[in-house]
Amino acid sequence: MGTAGTSTDGIAGERRQLLNVAYRLLGSLAEAEDAVQEAYVRWYGLPRSRRDEIVAPGAWLSTVTGRICLDVLGSARARRERYVGAWLPEPLPDRCEWGTGRGIDHSDPADQMVLDESVTMAFLVVLESMTPAERVAFVLHDVFRYPFAEIADVLGRTSAACKQLAASARRRVRDTQAPVTAAGQAEAVRHVKEAWESKNIAALVDILDPAAVMTADGGGLVGTALRPVEGGALIAQYMVAIADKAPGLELLERSVNGMPGLVALRAGAVMTVASFEVVDGRVTRIWVVRNPEKLRPWAGDGDGPAVRPA
Repeated sequence: MGTAGTSTDGIAGERRQLLNVAYRLLGSLAEAEDAVQEAYVRWYGLPRSRRDEIVAPGAWLSTVTGRICLDVLGSARARRERYVGAWLPEPLPDRCEWGTGRGIDHSDPADQMVLDESVTMAFLVVLESMTPAERVAFVLHDVFRYPFAEIADVLGRTSAACKQLAASARRRVRDTQAPVTAAGQAEAVRHVKEAWESKNIAALVDILDPAAVMTADGGGLVGTALRPVEGGALIAQYMVAIADKAPGLELLERSVNGMPGLVALRAGAVMTVASFEVVDGRVTRIWVVRNPEKLRPWAGDGDGPAVRPA
């Protein structure tokens, strides 16, 4: 899972890979960073003689990070039962397109994330439906190509059992994933933006699938729908009602978890990040994150808002 060598630079160089693994396992950038930090604490807590005995420190850190994430996933279910409203993964920005002029900040975990199909909101939501063991086996093997022998060390199970877990998870993904190109999604998202800005319910109904579902995450910290809104017509009415209640809301087309999405600003501050699933040119799912604690990667660097008009 990693490379040999015990130099400080070599160990520190594993952080980006570990963060990418942990985010996909946990769906939370903050929790991923905590898990990776804890793995490093455990590494530096080892006696020097013990560290020198470890042939592949990267593999050791990967195994420990995986075990920490497994523990977090086990406790997350109980915590999310107490969560106010729906829980959604934290949305990831693509800083390369923002034009803030500040460049890449390699100390910021959001800047170290690889944005690919394994971090789309649709994919992460499917991962949420898995058991912790399924999620770990699937992400480590199918996404990061770790051998089952090493995954067995993380899960404390046999390689054969890990193969079965990954196969079960793979079926869940295959049964729920609806492939769409970024270009096709961008067009649909643009139509949603235009219809939403003009408060055109008919146009929204036209772009929304009749069986579309919108799920919002406010975490009890801001107002939002506590239950999923089902049906294109009801979603359209809800979106227009939001626009009526929030004058001055500015919608921007931005990459969210590597796919076209929308970011809503008010007085320059990011209030909402929306992700979409598009099938046959129509929006089937909308995931709306309003919990301010999950929007911190979008908040800028102290010199103004990170998300700005193009």
